[in-house]
Amino acid sequence: MAIGVFGLSVGLALGGVVLLGVLGFVLQRSVDNEAFRTADAVALLAAEDALPDPLPVAGGQLRVQVVDGQGRVRAASIDADRLVPMVGRERLEAHQRQRLSVSGERAGLAGPVRVVTVPAGTAADPLTVLVAKSMTDVRHSTQVVGTSLLISFPLLVAALAVVAWRVVGATLRPVESLRRGAEEITGRAGPDRLPVPASHDEVHRLAVTLNGMLDRLESARRRQRAFLADAAHELRSPVTNIRTELEVARRLGERTDWAAVTDNLLADTERLGRLVNDLLLLARLDESGAGPDGPGGVSGTDRNTDGSEAGGVGPVELGELLTTVAARYPSPPVRVLPPDEPLWTVGHADELHRILTNLVENAVRHARTRVVLAAAPEGAYHLVTVTDDGPGVPVADRDRVFDRFTRLDDARARDAGGAGLGLSIVRELVRRAGGTVTLADANADDPGLRVSLRLPPLPPDTP
Repeated sequence: MAIGVFGLSVGLALGGVVLLGVLGFVLQRSVDNEAFRTADAVALLAAEDALPDPLPVAGGQLRVQVVDGQGRVRAASIDADRLVPMVGRERLEAHQRQRLSVSGERAGLAGPVRVVTVPAGTAADPLTVLVAKSMTDVRHSTQVVGTSLLISFPLLVAALAVVAWRVVGATLRPVESLRRGAEEITGRAGPDRLPVPASHDEVHRLAVTLNGMLDRLESARRRQRAFLADAAHELRSPVTNIRTELEVARRLGERTDWAAVTDNLLADTERLGRLVNDLLLLARLDESGAGPDGPGGVSGTDRNTDGSEAGGVGPVELGELLTTVAARYPSPPVRVLPPDEPLWTVGHADELHRILTNLVENAVRHARTRVVLAAAPEGAYHLVTVTDDGPGVPVADRDRVFDRFTRLDDARARDAGGAGLGLSIVRELVRRAGGTVTLADANADDPGLRVSLRLPPLPPDTP
């Protein structure tokens, strides 16, 4: 605020100087114009050789003389000197209209005097009309205005400083409240909210925006805490199994069936490895998010779903991908309905393979007799379906099953199934690829579940 008041003071000071300069110029020009009018009138009389004596002058503020080429006064007003010209001969220029400043003593006036000259007479008898007017009134007017500015300027600056202090203080008071509210936010228990001012201005909108950001951060923090708790719970189960197996084997000593123990430990270790890989994949997907570089924001160099480095986005043929995935599941029979023509999409081949693998594993786990994979074009997308004849998923749970660590009560057990991350990974990878995934009944008559996966087609200009 001090800088603003200082700048305002400098601006007002410059404005005052300019005002005084303009006022002095205008008043001086007014004096010159009045003197030139009188001089032109006398010059007309001189041209007609009709100069009266004394010269007629309106008012008592003007002194008029008519001098010849030798500097002699030929005529003068009643109160002008008839012997000594107001301007010396050396300062006069023949046939030129001049504006001159002379001492008041020479013209018989108080203070500085403004003298104008107008050529008159004839070529044989050149004359010069001199008209003088005192500048005392002009100087007095300028001094009055300058004194008024000097008196009013500090008062005006003080008043403006007070107004600025009040206005800026009132404007920044909500900002100070936001600052104090931000200092009180610790991220622990308690409402993490900033005070919202009552005025509907920019500060109000800023507070609302910041509170929305805090709500999103709090929601992400809650999801993170829940994710960590669920991950710790899931990791505890195989670790506990491994520890139990080893403790039992140590107590049995030579009676331990090491082959069985080894099989059990390998199974728990594989389960633990899959869980860790799934958690790392979800963490990487959460960190990468979505961006503008490609479908789902995938950029040039990335990593595969197992953590190894992978290339960028590229074309993938869906019919070939379905055949490759189905070949890994001979029982129950997984049947593929290939598309009538090649269907190309764009994305990471490894991630698309992981999507279909998770869906087929889920379908095989719950199917009674068959799993059918199909692909076909559908409007602006390519539609891939995975259909099984299992118990299906209730309508109320079809969104919930995509949440992390979600298990339906009648769908799968902890040991028989996974950790509840398969469909979560599918949703994140599909979103990353720029598509959508939905669940529906297999058909109206038979039980079962159909997973519909919609992926963007390969752009026509892609090589």
